[in-house]
Amino acid sequence: MAYSSEDLATMDSIIKRYPRSRSAIMPLLHFVQSRIGYVNGEGIELIAKLLTLESAEVSAVATFYTQYKRSPVGEYHVGVCTNTLCAVMGGDAIFAGLKEHLGVENNGVTADGKVSLEHIECNAACDYAPVVMANWEFYDNQSVASSKELVDSMRSGNPKPPTRGPNILVTWKEASAVLAGINDGKANEGVQAGEPTLLGLKLWKEGK
Repeated sequence: MAYSSEDLATMDSIIKRYPRSRSAIMPLLHFVQSRIGYVNGEGIELIAKLLTLESAEVSAVATFYTQYKRSPVGEYHVGVCTNTLCAVMGGDAIFAGLKEHLGVENNGVTADGKVSLEHIECNAACDYAPVVMANWEFYDNQSVASSKELVDSMRSGNPKPPTRGPNILVTWKEASAVLAGINDGKANEGVQAGEPTLLGLKLWKEGK
């Protein structure tokens, strides 16, 4: 892919945020994903050139963190928590049900390119188990049936809004741009911390 002058200017602005340029590796990798949907060799080489690093140094970061994908994912990347609590509450059943429903295995992408599926060890939302994430947005208290409805809404082009967070579900590329530090204006939309998350604080304030 050829990066435009505007892309290069954005990458330069990302680099300038940091006292040490190499600190920009991670947001630059997210920016590459925002342009092509995953991190490829060309993107790694470009980042290495911009930061005056060896490509192996950039590749080491890209292969260490699972948020960076080395092959194309769906427009909506769905992660099902299969860690202990979510699994006990139904996460394993949800993951199995979605694999069958979508006709894909772990890290698979539907033929229409709309949805990809990944099992996640923890979505850090145990108070809402079982939890499904799509493009890193939360869908709480899910079931097999509701999860199937969720992915069907994505494939129809009208994805259900997240349970918490922005009022609409952005695409994988749009989410990657946000992770690169590009503000989409949605940070303060919707519910942030719900009642289950705040229950302990509430009880403490009540002296219980």
